[in-house]
Amino acid sequence: MAADDATGKEPVLPPHAPTDAAKKAAQPQAVLSNPKGKGPELIKEDDGSESEHWVVTASPMNTLRTPIGISRMPQDVLHTPQTIDVVPQLLMQQQNVKSLDEALKNVPGITASVGEGEGGMAGDQFLIRGFAAQNDIYENGLRDFGVYTRDSFDYDHVTVIKGPSSQVFGNGTTGGAINITTKTPNDQNHIGASFSGGSGAYYRGTLDFSHKITDTIAVRVTGMGNENDMVGRDAVYSHRWGIAPSIIFGLGKKVNYTIEYFHQTDNRIPDYGVPVVTKPGASYGKPVTEYGVRRTTWYGTTFDQDNSNVDMLTGRLKWEVNPHITVYNDTRGGLYSRYFSASQESCNAACTSAFFSSHPQTAQVSRIGGVGGPNPYQQDDWSVQNVSSAVANFNTGTIKHQMIAGVDIEHIYDRRRNYAYNNPSARRWASLLNPTAYIPGLDVGVGSLNPDNLVNIPNGVGRKEWKTSAATDVGAFFSEQAWLTPWFSVKAGFRWDHWSSNYNATGGVATTPDTHLGQKQDTFNPNVSLMYTPNDHAMVYFNWAESTTPMGLYVTNSSEPLSPKNSKFQPERSRLYELGAKYSAFHDRIGFTASVFRLEKGNSMLTDPSTGTVTDSGDTQRNQGVELSVSGQILKNWNMIATYAKYDSKTTGGTAADIGKQVQYVPRNQATVWTTYEIAPKKPYNLTMGGGVTWREGVFLDPANTARVPANVEFDAVVSHQFGPNWKIAMNGYNLANRLNYGNLFSNRVTPSVGRSFLFNLSMTY
Repeated sequence: MAADDATGKEPVLPPHAPTDAAKKAAQPQAVLSNPKGKGPELIKEDDGSESEHWVVTASPMNTLRTPIGISRMPQDVLHTPQTIDVVPQLLMQQQNVKSLDEALKNVPGITASVGEGEGGMAGDQFLIRGFAAQNDIYENGLRDFGVYTRDSFDYDHVTVIKGPSSQVFGNGTTGGAINITTKTPNDQNHIGASFSGGSGAYYRGTLDFSHKITDTIAVRVTGMGNENDMVGRDAVYSHRWGIAPSIIFGLGKKVNYTIEYFHQTDNRIPDYGVPVVTKPGASYGKPVTEYGVRRTTWYGTTFDQDNSNVDMLTGRLKWEVNPHITVYNDTRGGLYSRYFSASQESCNAACTSAFFSSHPQTAQVSRIGGVGGPNPYQQDDWSVQNVSSAVANFNTGTIKHQMIAGVDIEHIYDRRRNYAYNNPSARRWASLLNPTAYIPGLDVGVGSLNPDNLVNIPNGVGRKEWKTSAATDVGAFFSEQAWLTPWFSVKAGFRWDHWSSNYNATGGVATTPDTHLGQKQDTFNPNVSLMYTPNDHAMVYFNWAESTTPMGLYVTNSSEPLSPKNSKFQPERSRLYELGAKYSAFHDRIGFTASVFRLEKGNSMLTDPSTGTVTDSGDTQRNQGVELSVSGQILKNWNMIATYAKYDSKTTGGTAADIGKQVQYVPRNQATVWTTYEIAPKKPYNLTMGGGVTWREGVFLDPANTARVPANVEFDAVVSHQFGPNWKIAMNGYNLANRLNYGNLFSNRVTPSVGRSFLFNLSMTY
């Protein structure tokens, strides 16, 4: 190992960090002979001599060597003591993934929620292991505060870090965190483009251009245009486009700075699915589509729309001060604009009775959910975040250390203007079997002109035209990993946060007083891990971590408002115990992971699906289980990635009627498999064939276990052909069995997933 020019000493690296010799061994070599295709090979060295070497043949499907991509988590997946699922670039290409939601179908333990709150929410609203993660979506380690449906055109890969991670990310992360690593400039010049078309009037084009301007400056531009209807759902569509240019200064140097800009415009129709009803005599409710209602039935109106504009500017500094210390500074500013109007259907007792009577055509569904609303609103947000951190590697005697410390400051501001229908009762009722979207004479106006028709939130806020929220978080974090021996290390850390938030409701009905609420909280979240690493290919670990979710955390995308009654709620607290093992086998061709965990959550908060009212249930919940995965190259030309999760969840305290019940949204079993085989690679008659299945057992939709959604089973497939080194055609089939599956879930309704569909893709890369 080369000595440090400044100190004359060898740089200190963690025991598993690759040395220069190891990096050289992993480089492509000139293979002289290997008659059996396995074992050591004769390699011609630079001086002309020959020697035996093991040649690393790592598979891009083996995700254990994937860097986390966050400065506060500098290790790769293999050496990070948590359950981590990665959706690699190759998998997204083979599946022709077009959104974050589609990418996360490959990760067990993740479900999507319609999202509720004051006025209703949509966009990406995920749950990890049954716990909300809508504020836990990150891009290159920085929060993405926006409420929108994320397109995947700029994704390199997606990482899901499971379990409480407040020590790294701050408040939240009860079930885990989702981190998106974007496409940024590198030292390779290339241009790629693709066009997709198929079922549901699907048309999509993408562009990926990267170029080195000088030896140290490179640029990259990715772009997307997309129009599609949703197969299996009436009236639902998305028309969107996006662009993401980036530039790096100091490529390959000790100091480099990357600037990224992201823009996405999306005009879509929100889909709040179909209501859940309980048939007389049944033990729990099911979606009405399980009783014969058409899966295509949509209960919206011509006023329903979700139009969003997202702009984010990010700067990331990396400075290798010396071989021991690296300093990072990541900054992001975001602007989010959104007009949202949706119909939240519900089938009450009268509706249910009529549906199961001899005259089901008389059943009438409510399109406003509950008391008063929701009404349309214009949402305008801005956010800023800066994370400064340093990573230090050093020795004290025979003990190696890695210390990470930093400061995280973020501020988010949300302002909404509520609009009002001139005749809200006109849109209230619709036929359960044959709803109509057009309502004669109905119109939307400024809320101040129709103050009595504003949403009446029954928790002290009342009919108000303007709702504003803001929050500031100042956090400091520290962790140290100490290798007591080359094969055993201990990692411990903490994060302290000062959280301050406020909420204001003004304007509208004069007789309803304005509301001004605020709170401040200090939180402390520790983490301890023990790691046994017998070699660079294996690790056994134990992890204990805590996280905190204070009231008002989800400023832009969840339960608001606070009220005088609930603003003093104690924050949710969660605790994780996890034991796991990871092994990268056969020269990194295949990765295996296994973990058992217990996740405890205290002081659970609930949101009314109709009104957005937040209640402190006081419930304590527990989810425990096992997760397994295998990924990589099984045989030559045969790749596979498979996951399985078995969960045992229940409410352990609080509401007496709920104790012992299964935690809502948590399946008992969930699994995914995706595999491809390449026939005659690099031959004119080459062909790649593959497919997979995604399975999620049925889940309960409420804490009392009175409503349940059936199991999801989806079969997908792909066949592709490569024309020379630069062109490829592919055909993807989705939900080949045309099974009635359900995607977004909430307590009293669910959204049917896409029906059988096919997508053709033509792509080129130079």
